[in-house]
Amino acid sequence: MQEINIAMIGGGFMGKAHSLAYAAMPMFFWPSPARPIKKIIVDVTDDLARTAAERYSWDGYSSSWRDVVNDPSIDVIDIATPNNLHAEIAIAAAEAGKHIICEKPLAPTASEARRMYEAAQKAGVVTAVAFNYRRTPAVALAKKYIDEGAIGTILNFRGTYLQDWSADPNSPLSWRFQKDIAGSGAVGDIGSHVVDLARYLVGEISEVTSLVSNFIPDRPLQSGGFDALGGSSTSDGPRGAVDVDDEAMSLIKFRNGAVGSLEATRNAWGRNNYITFEIHGTEGSIFFNYENRDELQVAFKNDRADRRGFRTVYTGPNTPYGESLWPIPALGIGYSETKIIEAHDFLKAVAEGGTVEPNFADGYQAALVDDAILKSGRTGEWVRVPDVTDPNATDD
Repeated sequence: MQEINIAMIGGGFMGKAHSLAYAAMPMFFWPSPARPIKKIIVDVTDDLARTAAERYSWDGYSSSWRDVVNDPSIDVIDIATPNNLHAEIAIAAAEAGKHIICEKPLAPTASEARRMYEAAQKAGVVTAVAFNYRRTPAVALAKKYIDEGAIGTILNFRGTYLQDWSADPNSPLSWRFQKDIAGSGAVGDIGSHVVDLARYLVGEISEVTSLVSNFIPDRPLQSGGFDALGGSSTSDGPRGAVDVDDEAMSLIKFRNGAVGSLEATRNAWGRNNYITFEIHGTEGSIFFNYENRDELQVAFKNDRADRRGFRTVYTGPNTPYGESLWPIPALGIGYSETKIIEAHDFLKAVAEGGTVEPNFADGYQAALVDDAILKSGRTGEWVRVPDVTDPNATDD
């Protein structure tokens, strides 16, 4: 079995998720397309990197991502850092001939995402963007139904990502609330996931019009070396400015004629990880709620009138990825399984010299949608979404 040496940049929350995925992937997908070797993990200091290596079982550690990117023994660079570091690391990795998987959003702005995309294209390396929610089996099942024509021509997409972890104005000033690091707030952090689901299930978005709001102008400053993810603690100490969006609501048009809406907020009390989509077609409808991630709700026009309505399909061994996960329907799919599937699909492409989606082209296209949402929020106008193939896509 081919061994693939991985270096991961970032030892925080996503570092934990990716580390678990690499360890578990060969247990689920056997025979595995490759054996991932967790060679080295990087964090901002040697102490943090050493702690991450011990906790997540990496062979070595470093505080210099540049040294690691240029290490000839490394095959894959996994970027799990704050958004503002993605472009510099990814471009260096591409120039060093490394395959790259990068957390979402691909970059703080579409301009930076374009630079990453072009560097990877030039280098000819395999790339992936970690929009892992499309790898939830029920989402993949929805895609299967759509591709088979089970709900006919799609008319409408309605997508949400609602959370409440930052609804408390006294929760700390994470880097996710700082534009120079994150690029945007709810739009890039969670709205980009809904954009990815819309593109994956329905098609490319052509225009958007949006309301973009900030509700909490400042938050308590953090102390210590770790980023506190919003509601993990509260403070009444010194405060710093929040200069990103708390919520975005958009009407969207698709290139294929479908219409829809997107909503993302981190200020919805009672909503934890409420990722939903409802898709209406000429022959039926589909509804999904990630908080009930083993279930897909379906309704078909051709059902008898006295039985017409939404019914539940539970994912399991007979639905996408089921043969490699758990043997009984509704046994329980978690966040970690989506990351395990993501690692499998990416490493399979690396091992076999193929491609995987979503890749840097998808990440760039999603960034163009995100930028259009933010621009519309400023102008109040419909904004056209350019295509990644447009050489002038980020000129404005």
